[in-house]
Amino acid sequence: LEKGSVIPRHSHPHEQTGYVISGKMLFTIGDERFEAEAGDSWNIPGNVEHDVEVLEDTVVLEVFSPPREDYL
Repeated sequence: LEKGSVIPRHSHPHEQTGYVISGKMLFTIGDERFEAEAGDSWNIPGNVEHDVEVLEDTVVLEVFSPPREDYL
């Protein structure tokens, strides 16, 4: 993810779990703000609104359950 990128507020029925390999991002998950950097992880339950601001060039690993058909 490129520094300065923004993933606008959205939700989806999939549970989303992720891990930051390198870089830094600022999440808003529901009403909570969370700064994630290398070594941090997160879990977003299905149907919970969230957004992300990429603070540094960032590499993440994410898993969605059930799998997101639009990402296959």
